[in-house]
Amino acid sequence: MIDSTVEMILDRALMGYDLSPEEGLVLLQQSDASSIAAICTTADKLRHRQAGDTVTYVINRNINFTNVCEQHCSFCAFRRDAGDEGAYWLDWTAILEKTKDAVKRGATEICMQGGLNPAAQINGKSLSYYLKLVKTIKQEFPHLHLHAFSPQEVQFIARTDGLSYAEVIAALRDAGVGSMPGTAAEVLDDEVRRILCPEKIDTATWLEIVSTAHKLGLHTTSTMLSGHIENPTQQIQHLEKLRSLQKTAVNKEYPARITEFILLPFVGQEAPKPLRRRVGRDQPVLKDALLLTAVARIFLGNWIPNHQPSWVKLGLPGAIAALNWGCNDIGGTLMEEHITTMAGAIGGTCMEVETLQSAIASLGRPYQQRDTLYHKVSG
Repeated sequence: MIDSTVEMILDRALMGYDLSPEEGLVLLQQSDASSIAAICTTADKLRHRQAGDTVTYVINRNINFTNVCEQHCSFCAFRRDAGDEGAYWLDWTAILEKTKDAVKRGATEICMQGGLNPAAQINGKSLSYYLKLVKTIKQEFPHLHLHAFSPQEVQFIARTDGLSYAEVIAALRDAGVGSMPGTAAEVLDDEVRRILCPEKIDTATWLEIVSTAHKLGLHTTSTMLSGHIENPTQQIQHLEKLRSLQKTAVNKEYPARITEFILLPFVGQEAPKPLRRRVGRDQPVLKDALLLTAVARIFLGNWIPNHQPSWVKLGLPGAIAALNWGCNDIGGTLMEEHITTMAGAIGGTCMEVETLQSAIASLGRPYQQRDTLYHKVSG
């Protein structure tokens, strides 16, 4: 028998109401199989209503242009200090070669993020370096969508050069950045962030930068790094902050908003030892990730209709499962992926289009290529 409180909450969701954080928390705390099955069914129904049955994907390439980083996040196996073994910083030729290869393989998007490298400057200016990164790609491939630079990178540039966030975002937008990854969010709770990423921007700054991007016409994604030291209350508060951010963009009629939500389950195999010991496992727990995926759909779906799993973190079978728990998109081909792979993920670094299409078809759902902003791309 499904719990009566759970049933009432799910009925409200199906009637189109936004759940309160308290109701969302009730759903996240369920352990009874019949209640979890009902949450899954509700999430799948809402996915059908809010996003349809077609599963979308994007042909994109990740370019992580450097792993040299001034910060020391407790979960990160990617970062290096300059001069360390394995430290790298791509030159303009390498970046262009990777971009050319991506275009040859049908990419419509380059996703570009990197470590916070204090030496990444031109004439003593951090922004000048980032603008050169953008222009190097856009001058050669003006029609390619550049999904680039997290809120943390925006803050890094602004702090280094003594600029406002708006000045940095506007300059990047004008140079050709098409949208901003909603990464560096981890969990939007400062108690968690003090342990997980003490040198990173705080919750208020992340929210301010993303809202500023929306005001200035730059769409963003949104993410949550889950399954480490955070608790269900903090997970729901994170979702509530994202929903509130999107409501602001919609209600104030900003020219841009959040395009998607991506759950990023924690992979700890190669993470620094203190956090690994504290978390106590190396790979995500699929059942926990799927329940959170479903609750995210129920909680956010009225405002953020596109939900995506991470095949890099969950593996393709886990990502396929998530398509029955509220997700309507399977993400991108990526072509190369370093950050999660260096953390010990088993999902791989590249996905062929045909593999994604077959995975979607195995569920009896149609597939459709999209661009970064969820417009259809005709094959």
